[in-house]
Amino acid sequence: MRKRAVRDQERLDSGAVTSPKDLENLQHEIASLAKRQGDLEDVVLEVMERRESVQERVRELSERVEAVAAKSEDTAARREEASGGIDAEIATATKEREAVAAAVPADLMKLYEKLRTQQGGVGAARLYQRRCEGCRLELNITELNELRAAAPDEVVRCENCRRILVRTPDSGL
Repeated sequence: MRKRAVRDQERLDSGAVTSPKDLENLQHEIASLAKRQGDLEDVVLEVMERRESVQERVRELSERVEAVAAKSEDTAARREEASGGIDAEIATATKEREAVAAAVPADLMKLYEKLRTQQGGVGAARLYQRRCEGCRLELNITELNELRAAAPDEVVRCENCRRILVRTPDSGL
C-alpha cells in the first residue's frame, strides 16, 4: 500500500497526468491510501498493545505456575517424610502388639480376634466414666455393680456391643 501511494505521488508530481479528472482521481486515491494506512497503523498499534498485555499476563501466570509447582514439590516431600514416620510407627506398634499378644492367653486372643472382625476392627474398648468407648453407651447401675463385683483379672464384656471392656482407674467403678 505504501509502494502504491509512493508510485501515485510520483505520477502526480511528475506531471505525466494532465487530465484534470485523472489528477482528481489520483489525489483522491492518495488521500484514501493515506487514510487506510493510518487505520491499519492504528490497528497494528492496538494489536501490539494487546500483545504486550498478553505477554505480561503470560509472565504472571508462568510465575504462579512455578510457585504452585514448588509448593506441590514441597508438599510431596513433606508427605513422603510423614509417610515414612507413619510407617515407622506402624512397625513399632506391630512389634509391641506382637509382644503383648504373646502374653495373652490363646482363648482370650481368639475371642478378641472374633470380636474385632465382627465389630469393624475394634474388639476391646475402654470403660471410661461408666461409658463403653466402643458403643459410646453408658452402662446402667446393674451392669456397673456386676463389673465392680468381678475379679480384676476376669474378662468382662459390654452388654450392648459385646466388646471386651478394659477397666482403668478412671472407669467410674
